[in-house]
Amino acid sequence: MSKASKNKKYGWIFWGILIIAVYVWAILGMNLSGIQSSAVQVTKSIFNGICHPDWHYVYNGSGEDLVSLIIQTLAIAFLGTFVSAFLSVPFAFLAARSSKHLQVRSKIGKFILVFIRTFPEIVLAIMFIKAVGPGAFAGVLAVSIHSIGMLGKLFSESLENMDHGAEEAILSVGGTKSDALFLATLPDIMPQFLSYTLYRFEIAVRSASILGMVGAGGIGTPLLFAIQTRTWSRVGIILLGIVVTVTVIDWISGTLRRKLG
Repeated sequence: MSKASKNKKYGWIFWGILIIAVYVWAILGMNLSGIQSSAVQVTKSIFNGICHPDWHYVYNGSGEDLVSLIIQTLAIAFLGTFVSAFLSVPFAFLAARSSKHLQVRSKIGKFILVFIRTFPEIVLAIMFIKAVGPGAFAGVLAVSIHSIGMLGKLFSESLENMDHGAEEAILSVGGTKSDALFLATLPDIMPQFLSYTLYRFEIAVRSASILGMVGAGGIGTPLLFAIQTRTWSRVGIILLGIVVTVTVIDWISGTLRRKLG
């Protein structure tokens, strides 16, 4: 074995021992005195409820069942993503660095997008609940506003990295900037825009499931009530519904994004 191979082998061993030592140190430093004596019993009850879900809650026609609230959650995610996908486009053009003479404009646009992303969705949801009241509308507003920050950043990076040859060709033969935009820029970047929008929708479905816990509509509200009342069979069926929904959405979105790519 060469000297370089030995050094590489012992280097991996060193870093492995170091990582294990850090984990052991962190675990030994944990204060476990706060664990209640009933923790084992509660944990068993949780797993028992999850393993024996309340199937009667799947659909009962009340509008407050699992299927109805899952549909509401998907509607919140879809509408929030749909609105943000359109509103993100002007922010993307504002933040995109397309010319040395437009650096100030680009920095202002990037600052706005960073400022929007600073607020977590759950914080936005609480703020909108105070403004418009609890319900799905507050959830849509929270998802859409937060999505503008993320999609605007991704869209602007797509604009910066695109090939501007087609735009220059249109302008060189006497075309206007509008011609270059609609005939070259948008057709070129539209597949990426749609792919990023689908990806954002995947994330929005997960976020909308959580926002209900603060009163912003969706499946999160009955999940919180079920946890508070320790109705673990209800918790189990709600978690199962969320897992199935997110898995299906991820699969469909991933398939569509691969075709767009």
